[in-house]
Amino acid sequence: MVSFGDPGMVLKAFFPTCCAAADSGLLVGRWVPEQSSAVVLAVVHFPFIPSQVKEFLAQVQQTSQVGVAVLGTWCHRRQEPEDNLGHFLEGLSAIFSHEPWLQLCREKGSTFWSCKATRWQGSTSPGAPSEDQVMIVFYDQRKVLLSQLHPPAILPDQETGDAAAGAVGLAAVFHTVARSEVLFRSDRFDEGPVRLSHWQSDGVEASILVELAKWASGPICLLLASLLSLVSAVSACWLFKLWPLPFIWSKLSTCEQLRYRLEQLTLIFSPQKAENPSQRMRKANMCVSVLLDVALGLTLLSWLHGKGRIEQLADALVPVADRVAEELQHLLQWLMGAPAGLKMNRALDQVLGRFFLYHIHLWISYIHLMSPFIERIVWHVGLSACLGLTVSLSILSDIIALLTFHIYCFYVYGARLYCLKICGLSSLWRLFRGKKWNVLRQRVDSCSYDLDQLFIGTLLFTILVFLLPTTALYYLVFTLLRLLVITVQGLIHLLVDLINSLPLYALGLRLCRPYRLAAGVKFRVLEQEAGRPLRLLMQINPLSYGRVVHTYRLPRYGCHPTHSWGSLCRKLFFGELIYPWRQREDKQD
Repeated sequence: MVSFGDPGMVLKAFFPTCCAAADSGLLVGRWVPEQSSAVVLAVVHFPFIPSQVKEFLAQVQQTSQVGVAVLGTWCHRRQEPEDNLGHFLEGLSAIFSHEPWLQLCREKGSTFWSCKATRWQGSTSPGAPSEDQVMIVFYDQRKVLLSQLHPPAILPDQETGDAAAGAVGLAAVFHTVARSEVLFRSDRFDEGPVRLSHWQSDGVEASILVELAKWASGPICLLLASLLSLVSAVSACWLFKLWPLPFIWSKLSTCEQLRYRLEQLTLIFSPQKAENPSQRMRKANMCVSVLLDVALGLTLLSWLHGKGRIEQLADALVPVADRVAEELQHLLQWLMGAPAGLKMNRALDQVLGRFFLYHIHLWISYIHLMSPFIERIVWHVGLSACLGLTVSLSILSDIIALLTFHIYCFYVYGARLYCLKICGLSSLWRLFRGKKWNVLRQRVDSCSYDLDQLFIGTLLFTILVFLLPTTALYYLVFTLLRLLVITVQGLIHLLVDLINSLPLYALGLRLCRPYRLAAGVKFRVLEQEAGRPLRLLMQINPLSYGRVVHTYRLPRYGCHPTHSWGSLCRKLFFGELIYPWRQREDKQD
């Protein structure tokens, strides 16, 4: 990395490679005094009228808000050197006064460049100009214009003055080229009195299809924005806010995914123009994410409606549900006996086993009652794939939650009963130690108990201790089943989050046009000889794929409650319920 922080040593002239073969003329660009750098943007060719050049630069400066000026002269001697041309170019410094005045010259048929930077102010002898040493840095004007420079990730102990000055100097160069886009509209200025050379000198890069798409995008966005606003108004109707509809919708992944897609489409088709490159990149990432989601959904839809797969899935759903219920019945019958040779409390074991068997019987009856409508339900679920693969996956997650609702009920019953016994045992254990829980102060205080209280506490403690193994075994089995269901739903939600939040457009730019996302630059030495100016080539370093994902990752529409391994084990040990539902207040920006 070349330092930009010491302006007193070397003057740096950033010269576009597209102007290396341009005819002689004036160097137009911006002077950065803090970094002692001159950013050349274009070359004004002969013939020209100085007053028209000044008027043209004033218009460009007013439009782009960049201090564009004539920095010096450029001489490309395609024929034998002529003294008249040299004297004429030197005389232009009196018309376009600038400090310092650059004089770049390239000899015919050779790689030799001569560079001068003349100053009249600050010279040692009055009236005699002084010259600074010049370093020429070539850069690709098109790549620098289209690229977006990201600040480097500098550790706290690496924040030195040279690194900070280098980052500021690079930012000034990229900012100057990006804000001077009006100067590169050659179709406007080539017909006028001023003729320029820059990266678009051969013609503006455009397409008739692109221009038609830009012309038609305005009315289409207005129409779609109106339709989306109508859908948002209908969804906000007071009928949909009656209890318990908001509670149910907040627990369904499908409703959350549809709400998230509605917000994305509203932002994509908003007629308001993006104010900065970050907002444009976010819109592009959302657009590509939605298109990929719909494409995957249509692929799934075509697969489901081919070769009668919907009928096959509908016919296999009821036998699978019967098979799961049968396995649960066998599991409960095993628990009602002597599981793994453990001696359980016979009365409590029979009560719990019959209670859960009755729930399974009710669930099987419900499944068989719904069996005539299963094919139509599966058909509508498959049709929802036209809204996107994520919608189908969210519906699949909700269907799994409904089909395993009896397992969730078993888990809740077992967890509540187990938690009640754990709390009772902890309270009775404090009774034996002469302690009690102070509800007002939220702490454990000393307390004296009489003989009757100690006797009843001992009796209850003994009963709970002997009933705890049976309850703990049921709680353990149903917790493992519940964790299995949560794992399957978690994998589905992980895939949905991956499609929703992955910045596909940014990754495509990094793959196809890596210079668009710049993490910095590197310099390659082109010529370094004594008595000749140092010439460097500035090349763009692209962002790494990991940093692209971290920088442009889209906000997620919800998240699971984050639990550390310690807090998760604590909740499982004390019988606290673990809810994997998505909460609206957990949204991440």
